[in-house]
Amino acid sequence: MMKKIYILLSLFLAPILASAQITDFRDSVIQISGITMTSDSLRAVPAVSILVKGQNRGTVSNAAGIFSIVAFKGDTLSFSAVGFHKKDYKIPLDLVGSNFSMLQLLTEDTVHLPVTVIRPYPSRKDVERIFTSMDIPDDAYEIARKNTDRAKMRALSRYMPYDGGENFNSLMRKQQQSLYYAGQVPPQNIFNPLAWAQFLDAWKRGDFKRQD
Repeated sequence: MMKKIYILLSLFLAPILASAQITDFRDSVIQISGITMTSDSLRAVPAVSILVKGQNRGTVSNAAGIFSIVAFKGDTLSFSAVGFHKKDYKIPLDLVGSNFSMLQLLTEDTVHLPVTVIRPYPSRKDVERIFTSMDIPDDAYEIARKNTDRAKMRALSRYMPYDGGENFNSLMRKQQQSLYYAGQVPPQNIFNPLAWAQFLDAWKRGDFKRQD
């Protein structure tokens, strides 16, 4: 019997409690509208980021510094802009109503840079000496010319091993040549005049000299 009474009371009180919670939720939500201005000259500060601390919600003031955001009573709004000190504002819990207007003043942040002293050269001779001894880096054309130098590439080709791609291409060329002359006698380069011309050029260059 008592169990039935508890069930009836819970069914009767549930709507009342839910209505009270909804009322409290509505009372805690507030629409914050305002304008961000400088504290010294009361100029509008545009592009100010207004974030609700602890939540991924926020807004940005427009070109006239006007903003509007929905928050809860007791939340903290964080105002930040480039060139200004960061400012926090905690929404009071005892605000009456669901709308609130505010004027947020921001103080300019002054950045002090280290002093730069420019001194002239003592004399014209010192300028000429420093300019002539200056190490000027190579431009793109000079770098390309040095990288494609024939003597440098020939020296590198003697001692630099093939990489994986070159070894694979060499193997494919050998297999292609063996398949091309499959079932027949391959030609001999001893009767090829082009091969003789390449041999004579290599002989003149000294490619067959002993490398100590």
